[in-house]
Amino acid sequence: MNTETFAELLGQIEDMSWELVGIPVIIAIGFYLTVRTGVVQIRHLPDMFRTITDRATRDEEGRTRSLSAFQAFTITASARVGTGNIAGVAGAIALGGPGAVFWMWVMAIFNSAASFVESTLAQLYKTRRFDTFKGGPAYYIERGLGSRSGGIVFAVIFIFCFALSFTSLQANTIVDSATGAASELGIEDTAALKWGLAVVLVVLTGIIVIAGLRRVAKVAQSVVPAMAMLYILLGLIVVIVHIDQLPTVIALIFGEAFNFNAAAGGAFGAMIMAGIQRGMFSNEAGMGSVPNVAATADVSHPAKQGLVQTLGVYLDTLIICSVTAFIILVTYPDPTATADANPGAELTQMALTSTFGAFGAVALAVIILMVAFTSILGNYSYGEANVLFISDSETLRKVYAVGLTGVVFLGSVISVELAWAIAGVTMVIIALFNLVVITEMAGTAVRLLKHYQAQRREGLDPVFVASDMPDLRNVECWTEEDAAGHREPQRQ
Repeated sequence: MNTETFAELLGQIEDMSWELVGIPVIIAIGFYLTVRTGVVQIRHLPDMFRTITDRATRDEEGRTRSLSAFQAFTITASARVGTGNIAGVAGAIALGGPGAVFWMWVMAIFNSAASFVESTLAQLYKTRRFDTFKGGPAYYIERGLGSRSGGIVFAVIFIFCFALSFTSLQANTIVDSATGAASELGIEDTAALKWGLAVVLVVLTGIIVIAGLRRVAKVAQSVVPAMAMLYILLGLIVVIVHIDQLPTVIALIFGEAFNFNAAAGGAFGAMIMAGIQRGMFSNEAGMGSVPNVAATADVSHPAKQGLVQTLGVYLDTLIICSVTAFIILVTYPDPTATADANPGAELTQMALTSTFGAFGAVALAVIILMVAFTSILGNYSYGEANVLFISDSETLRKVYAVGLTGVVFLGSVISVELAWAIAGVTMVIIALFNLVVITEMAGTAVRLLKHYQAQRREGLDPVFVASDMPDLRNVECWTEEDAAGHREPQRQ
């Protein structure tokens, strides 16, 4: 079986799994958690901005005890802001039309409740390792549900389904965008560039990930904000240049979203599936990826990191993904023919080229290089937490780091179609696993939210200690000593 046939087979499996199981479950759980948390993703929007600035406490020697709330946020943002925002949104428009953008927005808002729940649980059940914390779904499955074997199963599936397959896709998109930019500059033979980039990506990835999580945090907090702002700036310029098309585009997004006449031919379902699937691939809400880094933050209350990571969903989908959608749609108000011929990042690249010329293609290639590379680093961080859950061994961690660099090389040289097919199939597996778990444990997250709200109503900076909820078992890191550095009962 050649790679083209294999990619086609995986694509068929992907469509069936999403249509029959993935989409119905995601919609149902997103709605349930939104109601169960009292629409936390809307009510606590001001608190999201307030808590993102919390600093990590320091030990007696003046060193931070772990990552700050902002550092954890930038690592997760580095994994979120990548291929999904550029190629994923373009693909959603290619598959479902402009209306897919609307459903991407809607599900981002609903699923952000899942992001709150999973990150809050990850904070509650985190453990300490050397100079940082570790945690994530495998940890809250073991500690919250009392199943070590269940945690190991999740960890193994996650390492292969997310950390490795998504890393492969990010590397593939970097090479694809770079060769596309080279073609715009008149370079016909891009084979040498492709192999050269593969080697460079392997070397850079290896240098950073073998050094560990703090090095990843330093790179992410430097690169991600700059690249996001540059991309937003380019998008604003494109919209301004085509400002006369903006009313048409907005009408298209909302009009096509409710085009029920398309239901007879299956187009309406395809549009919703494209919006939900590509949106979830981009913002990762409920997929069990973000909690692996959310657990590393040193905060005074578990709900704080839940709120911070909910804000990350909004940054990713409502801002960055929307920029891509408007870049494409103001340039091609009727993108059907163009999208069919040029799915993925190439469609975004064409739209920028129409406004900026060859500079647009090169600029996008640079942006994709930086954000997709930091996504590789973010995915490494996610996988590391699960490797350490299986065995707290520094040797095993380094073996995993070396293995991930090998995946970077493979992802750089395989076809675009195969890379996306692998990611699509693996995403639905890990998402369903985690969503079922956090639905079972949602009551604990809601209790923590109420505990947080009670202190906020008193004008305090919320602090949690395990003795506040003595019935919760296997809570390790929330002692009075842990809370001492945060306990500053100043009025907010």
